Amino acid sequence: MTQSLLELRHLRTLAALRDTGSLVRAAQLLSLTQSALSHQVKLLEELYGAALFERKSVPPQFSTTGLRLLALADAVLPKIEEAERDVARLALGKAGQLRIVVECHTCFDWLMPAMDAFRSRWPEVELDIVSGFHPDPIALVLQDRADVAIVSEQDAGETVDFHPLFSFEIVALLANDHPLAAKPHLTARDFAKETLITYPVPDEMLDLVRQVLEPAGIKPARRTTELTIAMLQLVASGRGVATLPVWAVQSYLDRGYVTARPVGRKGLTGYLYLACTGATSSRPWLADFVAVTRETSFLTLSEIELL
Repeated sequence: MTQSLLELRHLRTLAALRDTGSLVRAAQLLSLTQSALSHQVKLLEELYGAALFERKSVPPQFSTTGLRLLALADAVLPKIEEAERDVARLALGKAGQLRIVVECHTCFDWLMPAMDAFRSRWPEVELDIVSGFHPDPIALVLQDRADVAIVSEQDAGETVDFHPLFSFEIVALLANDHPLAAKPHLTARDFAKETLITYPVPDEMLDLVRQVLEPAGIKPARRTTELTIAMLQLVASGRGVATLPVWAVQSYLDRGYVTARPVGRKGLTGYLYLACTGATSSRPWLADFVAVTRETSFLTLSEIELL
């Protein structure tokens, strides 16, 4: 009798292929190289003597064999993950808490789906967001006023652990009839005579200022607002320009509400990390929160790359 070589990682690979819609994105979700993922698929196809999906289809169109293995993945993987969480609960012997403090206003746009997914997996963990704006969220973690902080930079001088989440493009937002909308991309100099609309946060927390304007010595006029929609309304009415992550404004771009342009020839990239103290092994739900946040964000947000 031929011994089956089917492993859990193969089932996770097929599920990732289906969920992401491409080999490239599936490899990123699983933290594999594309060649390693393709090798896994090839081994499975050799094992079963049949193709698992149509190579030229986007998203992949699975064969009968591929669909049967996907059905197995859907049946087995959730049970294994549930059992692992149950074992962690038994070992811990008590419920925990997860208090989240965020540095950026737009974090809430992607954090809520991740929190919903986490809540269904760890219903006994008390989940909460520390209210208000906090210019130094890591300080709250160190003071035990929060368990995790969502931040945009890793600081080697901080006594916390940083867990990478994802990177994303930050674009300049202009009124549709703005003269700068005719340019393929904007430079620091283009912002000099504009009114820059931002959230009311320190300059060191603004990627545009920190990475682009400050090095060039550019200090445009400023206007602030707490709300993303208010920022977009001001931009659309020609009151100024703004910069935001693509995923935060994609629906408005799709409707032609404002115009987006890259910042610089190579674009402006932002990053997000989760910062916490101590090993996640003593708080299994925390490690799972990192994994759930990465996966949920990757599957729901446009134009992001996992770190």
